[in-house]
Amino acid sequence: MAPSPLAAPAGPTEEVIFFGTPEVAAEVLSELVKSEIHVSLVVTRPDKRRGRGSSTMASPVKEVALKNGLTVAETNAEVVNFLESRPSHGGITGVVVAYGRIIKDPLLSLIPLVNLHFSLLPRWRGAAPVERAILAGDARTGSSIMQIEEGLDTGGVYDMIETPINDDETCEELRSRLGQIGAAQIIGFLCTGFPLAKAQIGTGPHAEKISSEDLKINWQESATQISRLVRVGGAHSMFRGQRFKILSATVGPIPPGAKEPGCVVEVQREGVLVSTGNGGLCLQQVQAEGKKPMAARDWANGARVQAGEIFGDVR
Repeated sequence: MAPSPLAAPAGPTEEVIFFGTPEVAAEVLSELVKSEIHVSLVVTRPDKRRGRGSSTMASPVKEVALKNGLTVAETNAEVVNFLESRPSHGGITGVVVAYGRIIKDPLLSLIPLVNLHFSLLPRWRGAAPVERAILAGDARTGSSIMQIEEGLDTGGVYDMIETPINDDETCEELRSRLGQIGAAQIIGFLCTGFPLAKAQIGTGPHAEKISSEDLKINWQESATQISRLVRVGGAHSMFRGQRFKILSATVGPIPPGAKEPGCVVEVQREGVLVSTGNGGLCLQQVQAEGKKPMAARDWANGARVQAGEIFGDVR
């Protein structure tokens, strides 16, 4: 039988154990430190090996923790040992932001754990809620504070703040903005206390992790859909037999006449206009294989790109 999660405190939290790994979690941790909330332990993923050498790279959360003199742990077992060494667990709340690991018992039975999740639950439970919201063309998303239980993002919700998704907003920009919203949101409840959690109603689509295959451009799709893929980050295609990244693009005018999807229509002052299954896509910032990022027009002029050349796999 799954353990019942502990309810978050109705009054002020005395100290926090923070769980997180990527940049957005580091931003939230920084705000907790600035607010003078007592963070007694920071839990993050182990250092990553950098390249083929022996050097390693700390997570953004670990970097913030060390900069502020906070104690760092890398496993859930270390957290259990930390808690069991204490005479009491009272007054401690676990705050989880994009940790990247599932938290199970005995931790669930030791302290209340709240998760800052960047979606309007139950929509987009899972690892990539911001990316999936952009790809789906959602008009709105939000920051949810939920109770952690053994199910994946299924716990009761303490609070939810909605915000619009701007048409030209990248995933990185949206995630950072949600982190700012969520940091203020969680700090408020840590200082005053949490309401009763409300059960999620219904289910929503699952936010599966984005793969390289997901980011491969299908030029048969509409310019609008491809521009969403570009906004997520890492969108790529093939050009002249080499992998080619599109870093920024806008929906352009519909090319005159029937053009094959993926066809270069024109090199313009604004960028490189490419036909799609519906409409034109104006490439603005690109990165050819082995090259640095550059303006699409500069790349096209240097590579002597001609109208009629095709993006995509060789057919």
